[in-house]
This record gives sequence, C-alpha cells and structure tokens, in this order.
Amino acid sequence: MNTERQPGTPPIDPFTPIRPRGVRWVAYVLAVIVVVSLIALFAYVRPNAATKLGIEDYVLMVVFAGGLLGVLWRQATVVATPDEKGLLVRNLLSTRYVTWPEVVSVRFSSDRAWAQLDLSDGDHLAVMAIQSSDGAMARQGAVRLASLAQRFSEAGS
Repeated sequence: MNTERQPGTPPIDPFTPIRPRGVRWVAYVLAVIVVVSLIALFAYVRPNAATKLGIEDYVLMVVFAGGLLGVLWRQATVVATPDEKGLLVRNLLSTRYVTWPEVVSVRFSSDRAWAQLDLSDGDHLAVMAIQSSDGAMARQGAVRLASLAQRFSEAGS
C-alpha cells in the first residue's frame, strides 16, 4: 500500500469510505440554487395577463425541483466503501457490492472521469467516488483500492 503522506498527517485507515470532494460541493451549491430559485419564483412571479399560473403549474414546478434535488442528493452521496470482504460502490444510478476476488484490476488515470474496476466476469464497474477532478486525493483512493484488491484477492486464493 502506498504509505506516502504529508508529515504530521495521521495515517489513513484502508477501510475509510472514499467520497468525491469537488462533485459533492457542486451538488450542494446547485441544491441551494434550486431551492432559492423555487422560493423566488413563488414569491415574485405573480399571475398577470402574460402569466396565467394555476395550481397545477405550481405543483409541476415543485415536482420538477424535487426530482432535480433527488438527483443532486444521489450525486452528493456517491461513495466507495471497502471492507475485508469487498467493496460497496454507490454510483449515481446504481449500487453494487463486489468481493475482492472479483476485482481483477483498478484503472484510473488523469484522462478518465473516474476510476474503473475490471471484474473477473469481464464486466467493468465505474467507481464515481474516485473523480479525476479531485487530483491527488483521487489518485490516493485508486491506489488504496488497488492495494486492497491485491491484498485480499491473494488472501482469498
């Protein structure tokens, strides 16, 4: 496992969940913008000759904002949670648990949006918790996952 760290920083527990930093903050900021915009829309748009808003229009706006907030919440809660047996990967649209022996390799580079697991069944699994926009933190997360996969897949063989 890569043990390089800044002097004075505590060691990282290999089973600490991995979360994206930048994407999470973007989701939080956009959620605030959606809520403020909805409140402003209700407060300042008054029915007149050009806008005839009925109750169904207001309900539709609330439903749309709720759907958007749901997607933003899901993006903000993307995580990869390792344990001794495997890895729980929660992405935007899916959640999947893979055991370490299933993980053939962990691929990540600066030209990828996020890390990818190559699985023993030939499938690939994106790990959106490791985002290239997070720079060194993302590289450390990918190295940590690769080390765990190697360590525990060898132990299970």
